[in-house]
Amino acid sequence: MGKNTKGSILVVDDEANAREALKEMLADDGYTTHAAADGREALRAMQQFEPDVVLTDLKMPGMDGLALLTEGRKQSRHSAFVVMTAFGSIETAVEAIKRGAEHYITKPLEMDAVTALVERAMEKAHLSREAARLREQIESRYQFDQILGTHPSMQRLLKTLIQVSKSRATVLISGESGTGKELIASAIHHNSKRKAAAFVRLNCASLAESLLESELFGHERGAFTGAIVRREGRFEQANGGTLFLDEVSEIPMTLQVKLLRFLQERTFERVGGNQTIQVDVRIVAATNRDLAEQVRLGTFREDLFYRLNVVQLEVPPLRARASDIPALALHFLRKYAMENEVEVSKIGDEAMRALAGHSFPGNVRELENAIERAVVLCGTDTIEVEDLPPFYATHPPGSRAAFVPGMTMHDLERVAIQQTLELTGGSTAKAAEILAISQRKIQYRVKEWNLREQSNRSDEEESDPADGIDVA
Repeated sequence: MGKNTKGSILVVDDEANAREALKEMLADDGYTTHAAADGREALRAMQQFEPDVVLTDLKMPGMDGLALLTEGRKQSRHSAFVVMTAFGSIETAVEAIKRGAEHYITKPLEMDAVTALVERAMEKAHLSREAARLREQIESRYQFDQILGTHPSMQRLLKTLIQVSKSRATVLISGESGTGKELIASAIHHNSKRKAAAFVRLNCASLAESLLESELFGHERGAFTGAIVRREGRFEQANGGTLFLDEVSEIPMTLQVKLLRFLQERTFERVGGNQTIQVDVRIVAATNRDLAEQVRLGTFREDLFYRLNVVQLEVPPLRARASDIPALALHFLRKYAMENEVEVSKIGDEAMRALAGHSFPGNVRELENAIERAVVLCGTDTIEVEDLPPFYATHPPGSRAAFVPGMTMHDLERVAIQQTLELTGGSTAKAAEILAISQRKIQYRVKEWNLREQSNRSDEEESDPADGIDVA
């Protein structure tokens, strides 16, 4: 298609004069035009290019317009067909529409009518192509090969993902914040038999209990102050598809009972209503907490835990698969260079070492943000360490204690806790969450190390060689 064209049209007519006249008229209107003398010639042309609109005569020797419709739509999915005939009848028109024609026009042609029909058909073809392009982008976004990782833990996760996506089973995804739990939930949906239906998200920690109930189950008019109309909840919106419940551990105990009932019976009532509603929804839940521990503490129902935990997927933190950092960094580099239309294509050796040596308490999300920032600020084609967030430049890999063969488990524990406290600005609560240990244990260890260091200093002062010298 030419740069300034309004679209491409294939004119198919066995009458040479009529064919050429129509071709020239449409070319004068700004379209790129091609011509064919019959259906078979048209199909051969359509093997070379996909026209936006096929304007075809109905009665032709050999392959007529109806046969061209049938075969042409198989070959060119996004082409719009307009049928012309001097033998107009309701039956023929209906048959043409059944076979996929967008419009039907009788001869002799009125040129204004032809122009109007071509414009409408052209718009339909462009919309069809745009919709296909968007679908391809969505499908590409959620293909399993977009979940990057060659580390064995990620390969095991991907293998399980492929299996579970084909099933109807409820899935519980666990992992720290920023590990990509929502991406995995989306991949499950978009690679399942439900992909044509809705994928509906709800963050259970973002709403108060009263609002969360309404969001999940919907409400009837007048159910509470401000409920001026009936509203469908997320379960109804996800009917036939998948409902993703993020941070499911934050659902209050009173609502856990209702969620359990839905998982058992697939039915519910709207808030303020008594009509029992049944829907077909697959539940995929996610949590950054240990739900088994929450059950033991009495803050999460054991029966609901087992209903959600039919298939559990554990997403490893980025620090546990550090070998994946370079590939992820380059993936985000390409993504944000394209989005920002900049010629950044490389990561310098020092910058890559700084990334590889970082423990990433914010996981993949932190790495993505760091690369996006670097792409925006980078003034050349290569990201250098100074383009990364300040922490990376001031804490190069060699500036912190690291694993050395022969270190004891006690030493390793101290390195892990000290470096994580450094990364979290001294927050024992955040460090405990990252390391998956109790805050009390961190506080105890820090106190223990401080006392030991004070004791060591006291011992050194008592054993000062000068103490035993007689200077008199």
